[in-house]
Amino acid sequence: MEYDLIHPRDMIPLLMDRVYKYGMTTTSGGNLSIKDEEGNIWISPSGVDKGSLQWEDIVCVKPDGTVKGRHKPSSELPFHQAIYEARPDLKGIVHAHPSALVSFSLVGKAPPIRIIPQAYYVCGSVGVAPYALPGSDQLGKNIAETFAKGYDAVVLENHGIVCGASDLLRAFHCFETLDFCARLAIKASMIGGSTELSDVQIDLFRKAGERTLPEFDLAGHTNKEKAMRRHICEITHRAYDQQLMTSTEGVVSVRLDEDSFLITPTGKDRRLLSVEDIVFISKGRREKGKHPSRSVGVHSRIYKDHPEINAIVSAQTPNITAFAVSEAPLQTRTIPESYILLRQVPIMEFGPQFIDPGKVSSMITPQTPVLLLKNDAVLTTGETLLQAFDRLEVAEFTAESLIDARLVGELRPIADHEIAELEEAFNLPKG
Repeated sequence: MEYDLIHPRDMIPLLMDRVYKYGMTTTSGGNLSIKDEEGNIWISPSGVDKGSLQWEDIVCVKPDGTVKGRHKPSSELPFHQAIYEARPDLKGIVHAHPSALVSFSLVGKAPPIRIIPQAYYVCGSVGVAPYALPGSDQLGKNIAETFAKGYDAVVLENHGIVCGASDLLRAFHCFETLDFCARLAIKASMIGGSTELSDVQIDLFRKAGERTLPEFDLAGHTNKEKAMRRHICEITHRAYDQQLMTSTEGVVSVRLDEDSFLITPTGKDRRLLSVEDIVFISKGRREKGKHPSRSVGVHSRIYKDHPEINAIVSAQTPNITAFAVSEAPLQTRTIPESYILLRQVPIMEFGPQFIDPGKVSSMITPQTPVLLLKNDAVLTTGETLLQAFDRLEVAEFTAESLIDARLVGELRPIADHEIAELEEAFNLPKG
């Protein structure tokens, strides 16, 4: 899909629907806008249900102030106008009140963005603007002055968040990534706090994105390949809808044969992923004209070293990743399903996933089908894609249960003799 060809009256409802369904705004809260090449500002309306916006609901404000549409523009129009005036490079703005970011706004702080590698590049540095009356000229002045300092994301004291970018989709990516960082930091604080990445570590992530594989021309498509492309998209969409992935993070791959596999691309919105976006990898080469995830080296090495593995998923979810950014160990002896599906979940230091794939692969065993990558993600493997995805779901709810259990009482893990019974009953590899 060519997003630059989508009319603002389609794009704003499309993204507002995601903001609302993802629980990042309420029926009455939040507003999105687009400034087009003619200087018109297209903005969501005032007093209209954010969960059901339609084409005809979007309001157009002309450069001379004339309003076109059947509704009044958002009451926050003044600060959208002030931002566009202060930053002519911005063409899309997202404003909403997701609870985690509101928590940071209540204490006048920006959430940490160095706890996961891609957030630094998606969001940049984050500013904080002082409180002012909603809809007032002073609020617009406060926000615009903060954006004018070079920030693309601004926390509004006792209010919410505003993100801007060269188009509305990129502004949404910034907004969603920042919200994830806020939720992640809050979860991590409940199990001991989070660690942040250094400049050197973040640079490893950047350099991994610059490396490219040689290309090859894909002559045709087998029915198996077509089915797997579709299956990857279905699982990726499901993962996004279940908040197991964000629009900017999450990797899925499936083995086709001994020398080839399919993998999700880099730089594509996970919820909008299509079968045409999936990248064919064969003998260390990439399908011509496409760019695989920067995790392609790790996936390739795992498939090479482990013929029993046919699918891999790596993702950032707020609960399991909280253990990846903290020093707290992940206990899998919680309920039988968790131990059976996850077994043991070791954590690997940050870096090998970008520079030493063999080290990551060596940690995958029948007793450790799931890994935590420090300050990055959880990686799950399986004989099938559904099994790898099931492990991702189980890892997330296990982590959430462990975090919540700290508020209830002392953890009572399954005992050694009970683990032995499980291993015997379900024919699990010992260990």
